[in-house]
Amino acid sequence: MKIAIIGYGKMGKMIEQIARGRGHEIVCIIDVDNPQDFDSPEFASADVAIEFTNPTAAYGNYLKAFAKGVKVVSGSTGWMKDHGDDVRRMCNDEGKTLFWASNFSVGVAIFSAVNRYLAKIMNGFPQYSVSMEETHHIHKLDAPSGTAITLAEEIVDNLDRKTGWVKGTLLSPDGTLTGSDKCDGDKIAINSVRRDEVPGIHTVTYDSEADCITITHDAHSRKGFALGAVLAAEYTATHSGLLTISDMFKF
Repeated sequence: MKIAIIGYGKMGKMIEQIARGRGHEIVCIIDVDNPQDFDSPEFASADVAIEFTNPTAAYGNYLKAFAKGVKVVSGSTGWMKDHGDDVRRMCNDEGKTLFWASNFSVGVAIFSAVNRYLAKIMNGFPQYSVSMEETHHIHKLDAPSGTAITLAEEIVDNLDRKTGWVKGTLLSPDGTLTGSDKCDGDKIAINSVRRDEVPGIHTVTYDSEADCITITHDAHSRKGFALGAVLAAEYTATHSGLLTISDMFKF
């Protein structure tokens, strides 16, 4: 399969390594210093482009890839609020293809399934309050993380007493704490921590007077995310529309 890479930071380099190791050809690598290569024949020859950039660049990158008839796999977060409707329309009505996930880790996909199941169980036990915390490296621009938001939305979909999530506290690398974890009873507060080079830790806690139940996913490195992105590209090459992890993993 021919793959283009959009965004050549730590994730992009790891994706390149894993993709080559699985026998794929990297036909084009686009970063901030060569955006003109979106117009190159090499980019247009790609079966799939894998995009890991930032919230402000992602949507524009999708448009450039779609204009060249290239399918996209993206792990960029923070763009959905402003551009989600446009992307859904392009994929559902105009034949474009985007595989988007807030997290491509196989372990997170399993964790997500456990999260949904636990929320369903907790419908019958209102004495448990639910809260969330996510921890990431100091370079991450958005808070809460896209993965945390996805997990919170899954809880809301399966736990009748919750109707939405709110941004909780943010503990910055310098120790500054901003925000508040106080919220209405029908909301879930997502607290965020930014420290060191942490790839990603997500914790969901159900607490009661009697006991506490906690589930956690703790990534050891970015390798699991990069492998998942390449697996998603392999899936996307033979599928169309707006795709996500639940299409690839039938948990």
